[in-house]
Amino acid sequence: MSKDILSTITANMKSFSKGQKRIAAYILESYDKAAFITAHQLGAAVGVSESTVVRFAAELGYDGYPDMQRTLQEMVRNKLTSVQRIEVSRDRIGDHDILSKVFQSDMEKLRMTMESVNRVSFEAAADSIVSARRIYILGVRSSSALASFLGFYFNLIFQQISLIHTNSVSEVFEQLLRIGPEDVLIGISFPRYSSRTVKAMQFAKDRGAATIAITDSESSPLARWASYDLLAKSDMVSFLDSLVAPLSLINALIVSVAQKKTPEIYRSFETLEKIWEEYEVYEKVETE
Repeated sequence: MSKDILSTITANMKSFSKGQKRIAAYILESYDKAAFITAHQLGAAVGVSESTVVRFAAELGYDGYPDMQRTLQEMVRNKLTSVQRIEVSRDRIGDHDILSKVFQSDMEKLRMTMESVNRVSFEAAADSIVSARRIYILGVRSSSALASFLGFYFNLIFQQISLIHTNSVSEVFEQLLRIGPEDVLIGISFPRYSSRTVKAMQFAKDRGAATIAITDSESSPLARWASYDLLAKSDMVSFLDSLVAPLSLINALIVSVAQKKTPEIYRSFETLEKIWEEYEVYEKVETE
């Protein structure tokens, strides 16, 4: 129903009660804001009770308001401009105790991710990484920070790592030129999704490589080309993306892969420790 919610509301407008018509009109006009406010806030905005909002969601066939809200969020999350994000976040967060509200939102996304992540897909993805000839990692824009973090630690574990750096679609294909069935591509993208990452996933998939999508939902365009989906809940805080849950998922992936490569890890870090000591890579901190 996610693709048809607005048309469903329009088609059933005549059958709604007076209060439900107010809710319907608000969603049709401001669905980008309705997707990110509570049932109480939506009711207050149109002058009806919270219970009326909940009944409206049930009338549309949803299992409560949160289910309808998730449908709206999936529909609009990738369409919001930076200006719209600022407007939505102002309605959601306000300007009081921003620190607590952002922390609470991040903790909620961590909880949701932990409860919903597919353990079988997670283990299969880790196994495919361990057995790969070469591991390619791609994340652009805000996801580039996640890709760099993953690439840094994988570079300590594996010999054949390619962290793709790119400013254009053509550069992506050039760096993926030799990808094949024995390789794996890890594509990282969250709303607003990167077309470069999606096209890279398709390219790798067409050439027989294993593809791992680190993204937010099964409706993500990356999921279509993924051998394995690793889903983490993301959120938007004003014009920026909250990627706490995705980073935690990546942490878990690094630990899982490291455990599967324990003997090699020991040897690598024994060598690294000697190098770090010899070349004074880290400051020595004296303790009393």
